[in-house]
Amino acid sequence: MTDALDPADMREQYRTKELSPADLAPDPIGQFALWFKETAASPAIHEPNAMVVSTATPDGRPSSRTVLLKHYDGAGFVFFTNYGSRKGTELAANPYVSLLFPWHPLARQVIVTGRAARTSREETAAYFRTRPHGSQLGAWASEQSRVIPSRQALLDRYEELAARHPDRGEVPVPPEWGGFRVVPEAVEFWQGHENRLHDRLRYVRAGEGWRVERLAP
Repeated sequence: MTDALDPADMREQYRTKELSPADLAPDPIGQFALWFKETAASPAIHEPNAMVVSTATPDGRPSSRTVLLKHYDGAGFVFFTNYGSRKGTELAANPYVSLLFPWHPLARQVIVTGRAARTSREETAAYFRTRPHGSQLGAWASEQSRVIPSRQALLDRYEELAARHPDRGEVPVPPEWGGFRVVPEAVEFWQGHENRLHDRLRYVRAGEGWRVERLAP
């Protein structure tokens, strides 16, 4: 492959100010809120709530995919999915999960590790009602992660549902669709620097509070 692009030649120097423990909020959710607000305000970031969700089977086989964060607060980070999807079935068997927010244009990333638990049906329904009508229908049309015969089969299923539920208010919540709340056990804030001497500050649960530790890059 003489015309192949060699990734080993791709290098970029990150130039940002130092991230010190003294600069951090008292807890990781507060710090995440600060960075998330800055990220959302940056025109360089497309979909700042996009995150890579990594799960694993009980025997340790991992899988990853990009999902949109839909809520966060002191209780954790929430996303929604089909419970029968690969991530849904893996989380049912092994609740440990990692979330990665790849804010590369800002030379930042956030990594959350913790345990996932299903949200209540009331919380799921409240969010489902805020979704656009097409997304509500899509949640019914797609048996996520299953093998399907063709894209046309998916579109036909969607059109059938659209005819059955022409109004947004008529679409019920699919029984196999809902939320997961990731309760963090550790949250790492990474900021890039020159010569790969990055800042990595990690909050780790310590009793009812948090301790902050610096990791070597």
